[in-house]
Amino acid sequence: MLHGKCIVLGVCGGIAAYKAADLASKLVKAGARVPVIMTEHATKFVAPLTFQTLTDQPVTTQMFDAPIHWNVEHISLAKQADAFVIVPATANIIGKIAGGIADDMLSTTVMAARCPVILAPAMNTGMYENPIVQRNMDLLKNLGYHIIMPATGHLACGDEGAGKLPEPLVLLEQIENILCLQKDLIGKRVLVTAGPTREFIDPVRYISNPSSGKMGYALARAAHMRGAEVTLVSGPVALQPPYGVQLCPVCSADEMYQAVMEQYQSHDIIIKAAAVGDFKSKHHYEHKCKKDQLQTIELEKNEDILRAICRNKEKRLVVGFCMETQDLLQYAYQKLLDKGADMIVANDLTAQEAGFQSDNNTVTIVYRDGRKEALDNMPKLTLAHAILDRCVNK
Repeated sequence: MLHGKCIVLGVCGGIAAYKAADLASKLVKAGARVPVIMTEHATKFVAPLTFQTLTDQPVTTQMFDAPIHWNVEHISLAKQADAFVIVPATANIIGKIAGGIADDMLSTTVMAARCPVILAPAMNTGMYENPIVQRNMDLLKNLGYHIIMPATGHLACGDEGAGKLPEPLVLLEQIENILCLQKDLIGKRVLVTAGPTREFIDPVRYISNPSSGKMGYALARAAHMRGAEVTLVSGPVALQPPYGVQLCPVCSADEMYQAVMEQYQSHDIIIKAAAVGDFKSKHHYEHKCKKDQLQTIELEKNEDILRAICRNKEKRLVVGFCMETQDLLQYAYQKLLDKGADMIVANDLTAQEAGFQSDNNTVTIVYRDGRKEALDNMPKLTLAHAILDRCVNK
């Protein structure tokens, strides 16, 4: 999403400036070029050398520094920028921009920018809730500026309340959401299932699988980026839910079945990416069993969630997933016919750098008319967008 983009990072004088350094690093790792403009007050919190080292780019701090290149530097940066991000955005810089004041390098460059400008306010709760600051932010929103709302929590000043700068990963995710040009799912509701299920035998033992949930979470994130209202029904995973997505955590296959059946009818697209356990223990023991009690475990089938959805899918688009280690496409097409889905994403667990726990996947999309579309190995977020492309064009 950010590869090859020029993201100008403005840093203002606030205690949260240290998080801007982490964000700069993450933007660079995402493939962006990140010139940095710091206010004079920002340099009191973090040294310019920190940003220069993290970004391998010059850091501008003074309006009348000798130019590194022979050009008008604030105009040059404004023209290069694909986005302008100010982190943290203090009450001072918000007021300056809202009032059209350009009296330092940061405010002057913002005035010349024609790209999306993204502000992440961070300040004391009293300052943030001040009617003047709220008025200024409302004015900027109405003018097309993007505001990343602050988190609520313990502030550096000791107060509790709104005004805390979100974590850098959240900031990065929201920047990507704002810059996503595809907004073809606005007005749509998307339900995604993700992760494994756990079928407990006793309080300390369960039957499960190695699913990390990464593919389902990537699908939920991509759908939100494209403007959808997203519900994510997730088994137990070690992942942060995407920003702006409604999370419904579950554990067992029965819990996932209940959650999906309660909600799927209010959604337009259902993507079943979870690795749901096919079987559960017929008996659940209240206390931990001794080894000799569990030499044999009697199993029974779980409800088939995909089949249950497809019985009453009406005009909804339903996408299933299939994971195999042999005869992948044969099993995938048979599953599509048996369950009644519109598409099956066949996941090749034998492919290198793909499958469970991996950040990449190698899949073939199988359609009802018998077409089989093989996709190259790619990052799961990229694949999520590719799957959504096909949902939109179905």
